Amino acid sequence: MNFQQLRIIRETVRQNYNLTEASAALYTSQSGVSKHIKDLEDELGVQLFIRKGKRLLGLTEPGQSLLGIVERMLVDADNIKRLADDFNRVDEGTLTIATTHTQARYVLPPIVNKFKKEFPKVHLILQQASPVEITEMLLQGEADIGIATESLTTESNLASVPFYNWQHSIITPQSHPLAQKNDISILDLAEYPIITYHGGFTGRSKIDKAFEESGADFDIVMSALDADVIKTYVELGMGVGIVNDVAYDAERDHRLKQIPTDIFGVNTTWIAVRKGHLLRGYGYEFISLCSPETDIKSLKKMAYPED
Repeated sequence: MNFQQLRIIRETVRQNYNLTEASAALYTSQSGVSKHIKDLEDELGVQLFIRKGKRLLGLTEPGQSLLGIVERMLVDADNIKRLADDFNRVDEGTLTIATTHTQARYVLPPIVNKFKKEFPKVHLILQQASPVEITEMLLQGEADIGIATESLTTESNLASVPFYNWQHSIITPQSHPLAQKNDISILDLAEYPIITYHGGFTGRSKIDKAFEESGADFDIVMSALDADVIKTYVELGMGVGIVNDVAYDAERDHRLKQIPTDIFGVNTTWIAVRKGHLLRGYGYEFISLCSPETDIKSLKKMAYPED
């Protein structure tokens, strides 16, 4: 038994039992993948995959039991390397951050800039995705760190710490009637078409809850994944926007008016890592730059507890 065989088992399942896709993902030949699977089955004395001719259809019962062990072994093997790198103060490699457009566009630039100055040899990858996709990327090992408002605290296999608190704000064209009011109620908003985030993004659930509890009829004429799109259509006069308050730039958005509000309550954006997955030292440094008050030792213990 060797680690390549274990990687092949894991990747074959990830690729829905398609050996062509599995071999491509592992940069090896399909015949080599088939041979490794057969060699491991012969060594263990059990059949791991359900077959129809040369096609694999799924995992047998022993195969299902083995898969969980394989996942843990490969994660632990990766952690050994990361632990050694951490103690050796490795300052080069790759760090993948999965986050939403709002965080990548408005919150992370100064943090990324500072991080790159401290770790110029680290290749930083920013993957923009939905909160649900971010969670899945973390669980699948496709991202090292996830940053989002939703989803990250509801998955038991993730360890999360708060990044920052924020509120929604209302945006309108400078000439809009609401731009002249100092105190806007939720019933005031009901008089105009609304443009805000798509469901599952950037605190949309709190917006929906506030609308529902008000009992008023609201017309959400458009929803989008990011604030830039929302602001574009607000500027065209198609509706009143509701966005994360950090998404307004007074210089760039000078045609728009930002109106602070506490109608929709306080939201928290979270930083998460997968449990059982150790980051290299620079990964924890990135988290410290985001949230200086985070206790990294506690985060490590939460993510990788000792039995």
